[in-house]
Amino acid sequence: MPRLSFASVRTGRALAVALAVAAAVAVPGAPRARAAGSPAVVVAPAGQNWVFRDGDGRQVTLRGFNVSGGAKLQENGLLPFRGTADAARSAQAMRDLTGANAVRFLISWEGVQPASDRIDYSYLDRAIQQITAFTDRGFRVLLDYHQDLYSSHLFNSGSWYTGDGAPDWVIKAGNYPKESCGICLLWGQNMQTNAAVRQAAHDFWHDRTLTTASGQVGVQDAFLGQAAATMTYLRQKLPAQAFQSIVGFDPFNEPFDGGLDGQTGLDWEKTYLLPFYQRFRTAMDDAGWTAKTAFVEPLVFWNTGFFEEGGLSSAGPLGTRLAFNSHYYDGARITVDPTPAGDGTYDAAMNEIRQRATDLRTAPLVSEFGNKLSGTGSDRTPWMVRAMYQAMDYGVAGKNWWDSAASGGPVLSGTQWHWDVYSGNHHELMNGNPDKVQTAGDGWNGEDFSVVTTDTAGNVGLRLDARLLDRLYPSAVAGDALAFAYEDLAPDGTGRQQAWLTVPSSLPNVAALVKDRQYGVLVWRGAAGGAATELHLPRSFAPASTTVVSDLGTLTGVPSSGAVKAGDETGSTTAHRLVLTAPAGLHFALVVNTASGTAVTAAQRAAAATELASWRTRLFPAG
Repeated sequence: MPRLSFASVRTGRALAVALAVAAAVAVPGAPRARAAGSPAVVVAPAGQNWVFRDGDGRQVTLRGFNVSGGAKLQENGLLPFRGTADAARSAQAMRDLTGANAVRFLISWEGVQPASDRIDYSYLDRAIQQITAFTDRGFRVLLDYHQDLYSSHLFNSGSWYTGDGAPDWVIKAGNYPKESCGICLLWGQNMQTNAAVRQAAHDFWHDRTLTTASGQVGVQDAFLGQAAATMTYLRQKLPAQAFQSIVGFDPFNEPFDGGLDGQTGLDWEKTYLLPFYQRFRTAMDDAGWTAKTAFVEPLVFWNTGFFEEGGLSSAGPLGTRLAFNSHYYDGARITVDPTPAGDGTYDAAMNEIRQRATDLRTAPLVSEFGNKLSGTGSDRTPWMVRAMYQAMDYGVAGKNWWDSAASGGPVLSGTQWHWDVYSGNHHELMNGNPDKVQTAGDGWNGEDFSVVTTDTAGNVGLRLDARLLDRLYPSAVAGDALAFAYEDLAPDGTGRQQAWLTVPSSLPNVAALVKDRQYGVLVWRGAAGGAATELHLPRSFAPASTTVVSDLGTLTGVPSSGAVKAGDETGSTTAHRLVLTAPAGLHFALVVNTASGTAVTAAQRAAAATELASWRTRLFPAG
């Protein structure tokens, strides 16, 4: 979650990390056979970059949301949803309203292991039902062991803040001092000034031995033991198709050190964080998750813009079994910078994520980003979110993209924070205090980030303009995606509309075709044979009023068959995808929402196709 924390002297000590994973509790009544089928998504090379590919070898873009901050709340039973029906309703709405194809699904250590000697399999059964509500509708799922400020049980009943993550028995065994953040304007400052929070985190990374009701155990060993039990149970109990749709695990949300002992953040990551990830990776393998990816995060402060630490840049190549998993929040605009976001605002931040993943020889994911939906400064949120998506689509300013598309970098996968169908309708007793019932926003630490809410009739609706969230994106590219850009025309918080992806005068026919219209461009190098290339079509791009200009054909009104066709998104009868079947070689497709404006003629399409073919050859001569 978003936070801004201020630097302080942090302490820690070196540790030799054991490779053995503690065995927690035997899985009751579980079959021994593993789920069949190839992995849903793997990390693979694409030129100088690394990307995600599906079982057909297509380059995959994962786009969706976190479900959800509700997993931090006792009222939700520490799961994203209060029941399977809510999960199904939420999944359907997400698929229909945004065309999302992925979710980051939060679970809790406290939920899995409420006592030192017990795994709560009923909790995991409820999680399985909620996960399956998404996989049944075509979603890929990244599981996330979520924590913030280590544990809610560190906080007293009258505290201004709370946390989530570690169970009560861990905190009691730790015998931590009374918590206090001091003068903290933001909850994330607890990571730097709250002695209880810092000591608990320090203990975790140093695997402090705790004396519990079931004996002595290293706290990190205990975490890894329950993680191994969780993954084993999920593999054995999830339907085969659902397990195949699990892309992997985020072992630890937003790791913070609790004490560096004078080391740099990079040194601390090498000494403590990376060995923990390697231990978690071993636990995945032992649990039958060998073909799935660990999505590992650097120190939480590495790209905040203030007092950055870490970034895993000294970790060496991560390889194909560990993906680089970053969050991005605009720390400056959350706090002190009053300026609005605009064209190219977040290019540098997203390009840093791209480059870091390339240096680590793995694929990147931005598993959290976004901004608040209410309160001071929330009027700037629409274009902040728009600029974040723009920078994930391509890493150059829109005004320059047509002349430098080849340098835009790979499309970044991302899951926005967040999607909470209970937004504004919570009833959470903060730190168990009946006098501090949280009802507004996310029901947690005063945050309000959910892009949806539910009306009194039970209908899930968007809180941001649909043009921001229901976006054209290349969900699967047969071969390699060389360039992609999208103009969403989403308005700012005052209703002002402005195009960012502007076509140069050297392409007059293309410029005339897309003027005042939403449009996207994909250039890709197709692979011989295999599956087709697919792009999600936003709801505003109705197939009957969508124009496609491509070397595969030009048309207005996309049919249901042929080299250029439209089809339903898996799990939806209202969301559509554009399907492009192409031979090996270099290809382009301009996709335009022509529902309004002057009708497009065949001559206009042909003239635009000629310009695009020349442009493609000029910018991508190796094709």
